[in-house]
Amino acid sequence: MVVGKDDNGKINFKKGSGGLVTAVSPVLKDKGGIWIGWQGCDGTPDIDELLNDAGTDTGYMLKSVNISKTEINHYYYGFSNEILWPLFHDLPDRCNFNPGYFNYYKTVNRKFADVIARETNENDYIWVQDYHMALLASILKEMNVKRTLGYFLHIPFPPLDMFLKLPWRKEILEGLLGYELVGFQTSRDRRNFLQCVRALISGTRTSGRGAVVEITTPDTKLRAGSFPISIDYRDFNTRAKSKNVADAAWHIHERLPGRKLILGIDRLDYSKGIPERIRAIEYALTKYPSLKEKITYIQVVVPSRTEVPEYQNLKAEIERLVGEVNGKFTAPGWTPIHYIFGSLSQEQLLGYYRTCEIALITPLKDGMNLVAKEYCASSVEDNGVLILSEFAGAAAQLNCGAILVNPFDTEGVADAIFKAFNMEKQERNRRMRTLRRSIARADIFRWVDDYLRAAIAKDLSEIYGEDDEMPVSMAVQTI
Repeated sequence: MVVGKDDNGKINFKKGSGGLVTAVSPVLKDKGGIWIGWQGCDGTPDIDELLNDAGTDTGYMLKSVNISKTEINHYYYGFSNEILWPLFHDLPDRCNFNPGYFNYYKTVNRKFADVIARETNENDYIWVQDYHMALLASILKEMNVKRTLGYFLHIPFPPLDMFLKLPWRKEILEGLLGYELVGFQTSRDRRNFLQCVRALISGTRTSGRGAVVEITTPDTKLRAGSFPISIDYRDFNTRAKSKNVADAAWHIHERLPGRKLILGIDRLDYSKGIPERIRAIEYALTKYPSLKEKITYIQVVVPSRTEVPEYQNLKAEIERLVGEVNGKFTAPGWTPIHYIFGSLSQEQLLGYYRTCEIALITPLKDGMNLVAKEYCASSVEDNGVLILSEFAGAAAQLNCGAILVNPFDTEGVADAIFKAFNMEKQERNRRMRTLRRSIARADIFRWVDDYLRAAIAKDLSEIYGEDDEMPVSMAVQTI
C-alpha cells in the first residue's frame, strides 16, 4: 500500500504496483506479520495511526520508515535505480556511478534497521526484499541486534564480469553474506552469485546439491537458493471467471471486432524491451502482409519513475514508434497499435488478459515477470498463446508451453507472432493447459513455503520436510 496526499493535502491510501507487491501481499495476508516500508510521501505526524487503520483492511500490520525527499532521490532513484537496477539487468551503459549515492544507500538501510530493531523481537523471522536492502543484515549486526534474517532478490543477479563493474562490489557482496539465507529467482542467478563470492572472497567453500547450497567463508556461513516467485493462481483464475470480467472482455472485443488481439503490458522501464517489441510488430506487418487488418496490438504502459529524465525519454520514444507504425499501416477501420499509458483497474486488467489471444512479453532481462503468469492464470478458456523472452526468469518454468524468443531478434519475434496467429486451436489449448497446470502447482504459497523451509531446516536434507509456522516480518522499500 502506498500512502499519498491529494491536492488538498489529505492523506489517502492505494495499493502499490509492481511484482513485489503482487507477490508478497498474499503471503502476509495468509501468514500474518508486519510489512515495514517507506510510506510513499513525506513524514506525517499521525502516520502510524493511519497505517494501523489501513492494516485492518490488508490483514497484516504496516510500519513506516521516515525517509526524506533528498534521501529518496539519492538512495532510491540514485543508487538503487541508476546503479544497481541497470547493472543487474546487464545494462552498464545506463549506470550513473555517482560517488555520493552510496552514503545515502547506507543511511536509508540504517533507518530500516532502526525500525526493525524497534518493531520486532528475536523470535521474528525478518525477510528482507530486493536490491534496495542489501546492507540491512550487516548493519543490524553492527548494532548488535540479533535477528534471524533472510533475503530475496527479485531482480536478476549479474555474472561476475558485470558485477565487477560496481565500485561498491565488496560492500554489497559482504552485505548479502550477512543473511542466513539469500534467495534468487533462478538457478542462473544463484550460480552468478556463487561465482562472485568465490572470486572475491578467498577461502570460500560450498556444499550441497539441488536448489539450495551452503556457503562457508572465513567470516560467515549461509545458504543460497533458487526460489522462483509466483502469483496467487487461484485468485486470478477465480476472478477471471467472474461476470464483470467476462463483460469487460466482451466489450474489448466488441470495440475491436474481427481480429486477434495481441497484448503487451509493462511498467515503464527500459529493461522491458517495449521499443524492440514495437519494431517487431512493424517487421511482422511488413514480412507477413496477411496479418494486416487481422491483428491489433494493445500496448499498456504503466507509469513508473516518470520524474526521471531517462524514463521520460523512453516514454517519448515509445510514443514516437507507435505513431510511426500506425502512420505507416493504418487503414480505414483498422489501427494496428492501440497504446494506453496509465494504470488499469484489476477488472480491466483481467479483461485484457482474458480476451487477448496472444500475450507478447519480451523483456530484455527480467528477474521473473509475473505478468506472464497472470496472463496464463486468467486464460480460463485455454485459448491464449504466450510469447515470452528467453531472458525472463519465468522462461525456465514456462518453456513447457510458451513460444520463447530472443527480444533482440526482431525477425525472430515477428516469426513468433505469425506462428501464434496461425496456431491451431488444439495446439493452443494444449500449450495453455500445460502452462496453467505448471503455475497452479508452483503458486505464491508454494514459493513462501519453499523459502521458509530452507530458512529453518537444520541441514539441507530437511529442506523438503514439513514446514513450521513462524512470525514473518517483511522489510521492503515501499509500503
